[in-house]
Amino acid sequence: MKRLIDITIALLVLLLLLPAWLVIALLIKWTSSGPVLFMQDRPGRGTKVFGVYKFRTMKLGSETMIKGHEVMKDDDRVTSIGKLLRRTKLDEIPQMLNVLKGEMSLIGPRPERIDYLPEYTAEELKRFNVRPGLTGLAQVSGGIYISLDERHRYDVYYVDHYSLWLDIKIVVRTIGVILFGEEKYMNRELVSFKKIEKSSEKEQLLNRQY
Repeated sequence: MKRLIDITIALLVLLLLLPAWLVIALLIKWTSSGPVLFMQDRPGRGTKVFGVYKFRTMKLGSETMIKGHEVMKDDDRVTSIGKLLRRTKLDEIPQMLNVLKGEMSLIGPRPERIDYLPEYTAEELKRFNVRPGLTGLAQVSGGIYISLDERHRYDVYYVDHYSLWLDIKIVVRTIGVILFGEEKYMNRELVSFKKIEKSSEKEQLLNRQY
């Protein structure tokens, strides 16, 4: 069902936003030199590497970033139109092509840089049990304003507690993020880790008793 929903929505978005594609492409070419689209290798389901499509939002040559220097708010490597595209998430529209190809889903852990693969713990590697998403639990819980460890924690929670209802809540929250920004949701969690930790401690205690 999730895959069917992904394909249906991806096709609708691509068709309905085709005029926007053209306008964005013209703005990118008009405001900076370089290609309209940008592709970067990222690890997907099962850590299989694939090319993520995005509208180019950075100055030519800035895409060769090193680990620890990810793009942050007011980054001077981002073009003028790129700031708007990133703020509204319109730079992610081309990833609907990744969704149609089966490399991504609408909802799931965001695909991160290949550089981080050797650093994942066994628990964090769970994020590769599902397709990466255009948006995810971490992105609607603070996004770039929370630490990488916190983002991984949200990703693992999503994999362990996946449901269509959780996907719906993430979609609704994503609309809010687009309208008001990621920082508005830093302390407004969709899930409570405190409850999860208490439940886990209770289960461990019961297991010891048995």
